[in-house]
Amino acid sequence: MFFRRTRSLRLLAALTGAALSALLVWLLVAMNLFYFPHTEDLPARADAVIVLAGAASERLPVGQALVREGQAPVLVLSTTDTPGNANMDLVCNYSTNPAIKCFAPSPLSTRAEARSIARLAADNGWEDIVVVTSKYHVVRAQANIKQCTNARVTMVGSEPDLGPVQWLGRFTEETGGVAAAFVRPACASPIG
Repeated sequence: MFFRRTRSLRLLAALTGAALSALLVWLLVAMNLFYFPHTEDLPARADAVIVLAGAASERLPVGQALVREGQAPVLVLSTTDTPGNANMDLVCNYSTNPAIKCFAPSPLSTRAEARSIARLAADNGWEDIVVVTSKYHVVRAQANIKQCTNARVTMVGSEPDLGPVQWLGRFTEETGGVAAAFVRPACASPIG
């Protein structure tokens, strides 16, 4: 009886150690992908700066600054009519500036945004686009968008104001989203 119990405790300790090791590896990979995402240098000039929906109070100022600095002549905003996107939705609803274009992805998802962006790029002849999203979302958004367009895509990550628990939630959500982007591509082939 004693030996069986000791063997069970050893097995439990080994399984616990393996689970903790796997969790630590995932956390390190997630931090590298979503907290410190790799982004490329901006092109000399792009055809459009596109701001993805959600976290508009954080993302929209970055997109506006890029256009104001001459990065591109057009600012493209994803509208959703949701609370987290209120700032961008207001701009889209009331702006008369011809340099601002808006689109409403359907359904409301990164995958649908990727398809919409590809159609906009094809319809407007855009070859270079800069896409703004929160830095935790860069990897997933880039994977989806590059599956849908032949345009050169440069990602810019805005800085979210998140606490440790919120970051952990983002790591979990984005891990699933990145896996889904490769298992079930947003586009079977580029649009346009």
